[in-house]
Amino acid sequence: MNKRTEILETAANLINGDRQNTYGTPQDNFGAVASMWSAYLGREVAASDVCCMMALLKIARLRNGPHEDSSIDGAAYLALGAEVSDC
Repeated sequence: MNKRTEILETAANLINGDRQNTYGTPQDNFGAVASMWSAYLGREVAASDVCCMMALLKIARLRNGPHEDSSIDGAAYLALGAEVSDC
């Protein structure tokens, strides 16, 4: 298996595993974060924005060098963002 497939399969396993039991559905979890960020920032933030911002956090960490966990998490956040925005 090549690295790109390994990263994507690991991300898929994470977002389709026990995390929903722990954190709730992506819509509920990222919706709650969006509400909190909206209150803090004083402007509307969507659940899909939360996913993009979390992916950007992982990308910023990758600026310091390769780190497989950040690549996996970044891919997972982008996939979840597509789901919560109904792409």
